Amino acid sequence: MQGKGKSMYNDRQAMDLRRRRQIRNWIILIVMVIAVFAGLRFLQNMGQTTEISAVTMPCYAAQDVTPFGDSVLYYDGASIHCLSSTGAVKWSFPVGGGATFSVSDNHMVVWVGSQLFIVDKNGRPSYNENMGAEIQFARVGDSYAAVVIGEDTAPDLVIKDLQGSQVDEEAEAFSGMLLLDVGFYGEKGEYMWTLAMDVYGTAINTVMNTFQVGKMNTGEVSLGENLTYKVLFEDNKLRVFTTQQMYTYDYKAVQDVNNTKLVYGWKLIDHYIPSRGSASMLLAPTSQTSADSSITELRILSGTLDRRYTLPSACVGAGVQGKNLYAFSNEYLYRADIDSQRFYGYALPLPEGVKADGFIGLTSNGRALLTSGNTVYSVGLPQ
Repeated sequence: MQGKGKSMYNDRQAMDLRRRRQIRNWIILIVMVIAVFAGLRFLQNMGQTTEISAVTMPCYAAQDVTPFGDSVLYYDGASIHCLSSTGAVKWSFPVGGGATFSVSDNHMVVWVGSQLFIVDKNGRPSYNENMGAEIQFARVGDSYAAVVIGEDTAPDLVIKDLQGSQVDEEAEAFSGMLLLDVGFYGEKGEYMWTLAMDVYGTAINTVMNTFQVGKMNTGEVSLGENLTYKVLFEDNKLRVFTTQQMYTYDYKAVQDVNNTKLVYGWKLIDHYIPSRGSASMLLAPTSQTSADSSITELRILSGTLDRRYTLPSACVGAGVQGKNLYAFSNEYLYRADIDSQRFYGYALPLPEGVKADGFIGLTSNGRALLTSGNTVYSVGLPQ
């Protein structure tokens, strides 16, 4: 009996061993099926390289390369040149050395020392005069240009129309403050916002003022000590980005407290503002937005949408246009509809051995400006 019991015990052990082997084999088979399925899905999501094309641009990454509507601007130290999005020269505007420029959708403002130029999208200047004092910076909108002159903490804000006629001036309003940025908003750009930092207060404080150009101040907001770095106008709202929050205000700087978003740890890197409806605002983790970092996550804010995305691989940059989100790795272009989280991959059609290492921006006609070293490439975007 004792021998028989031992035999039954050994049989049970053998059965348990076979059962465990069968379970392990099934697990291995399931894992292999999942891996094959995932691989097939990835291959299905890979676009054909023939769907997109790349051209080498006749400019260098270090030459202030800037998207300008469906064109591209760059400054070679003597002139500002305008290229088509595929590299053809459209016009050149001589400005000499030491120039800086800023653009809107249809105009460019250039300053060199105290000299100011206002230039349209066809390269025709509508204004070229000396402002009488060193220009700190300038901005241009649909109807006006704003020029900040004078000392850092005693700035004089001058507003001109696009033909150079002066329509407004704030000579003492910012005394003791450092003007950080200026922008225009409204249907025809008839309103203006300013960001200024109080440098003599007991605590750091950024102040936003709003104006109706040539008429009156419409509002003032204290934004506190957190760095304010971007103001957007979309869907009749001002979106103000600080390192802590995204605040929402109306034309007269009255806050909509129900439209405040926590964005701590995230930084706005691109945006798309349609003629109607909500903008798409693209953010990346702040720690991944330095020049030597790679981006692995993205976040979109659009109306009530607040969605996060994990990229298929580390990317050198990302942008948003229409309903499409684009990200760029060393070798691939990824596209996703902002309403979904599925990315489609396309091999970048760069020359053999060339890998993308930087992203400049998107043109309005659907091309991305990428860099590899000091070389700039224009890559068509899949839709």
